[in-house]
Amino acid sequence: MGNIINSVIQGIVEGLTEFLPVSSTGHLILTGNLLGFTGEKADTFEIVIQLGAILAVAVIYWKRILNLLGITKEKDNADERLIPAHKLNLIHLILACLPAMVLGLALHSFIKSYLFSPYTVLIGLVLGGVFMLVGQQKQAVVQAEDIDQLSYRQALLIGLFQCLALWPGFSRSGATIAGGLLIGASYRAATNFSFLIAIPMMVAASGYELLKSYDTLTASDAGFFVTGFIVAFLVALIAVITFLKLLERVKLAPFAYYRFVLAAVFLIYLLLTAQ
Repeated sequence: MGNIINSVIQGIVEGLTEFLPVSSTGHLILTGNLLGFTGEKADTFEIVIQLGAILAVAVIYWKRILNLLGITKEKDNADERLIPAHKLNLIHLILACLPAMVLGLALHSFIKSYLFSPYTVLIGLVLGGVFMLVGQQKQAVVQAEDIDQLSYRQALLIGLFQCLALWPGFSRSGATIAGGLLIGASYRAATNFSFLIAIPMMVAASGYELLKSYDTLTASDAGFFVTGFIVAFLVALIAVITFLKLLERVKLAPFAYYRFVLAAVFLIYLLLTAQ
């Protein structure tokens, strides 16, 4: 029963935080530390529930995904002059995903060995929060109001900003949304693009990690892992829909301040419980 409760708690944490600019990796590391759920099996479990969160986004954007893959075709506007010049396509996604994929693969061993600790996560939470405030305060003149108006250059720049999230705790969505604001994307365009590129990024990262650690799984783990997967999927589904409606009203600042408070509270906890 204890394992199932841990599974539900971690599934809720993953679902709530994966696509909010607060760092799901950071929250899972900190929560796992609090629950005493660490080690190889915990790492594999985190990968599995991330796939649940990915599925939620795929469900929300299924029409756009099918269109990008050429399986379906959106009806063109009757007036061709109104069709966006940079209509989103797979090249945008490739340009946005490639930098972090290449850098992440090159630095994988270093990141796993040195950056996955509570203290490094706290640093990432603070730095990511500062970057989000900078993105909000220094937002450029909007050139792309909608995701279909993003240029290839903007897609690549967002991909470069995404590399910041290789530091656990920084937040992939925080880096890409704030980065998008700095290069002329609206909140709506930056957020939708951030969520879309999360799908190939997370499938690649989770798939790579799962192939490396699948041998830690046993038949007895099935209920535990399936529970976490389903909870993460359902919670992420609600969280993403809510966040899309909320962001243009509340902006990034509240999430940045939340990160600062979380980092301070957990730092105090770590200092008080240090042996």
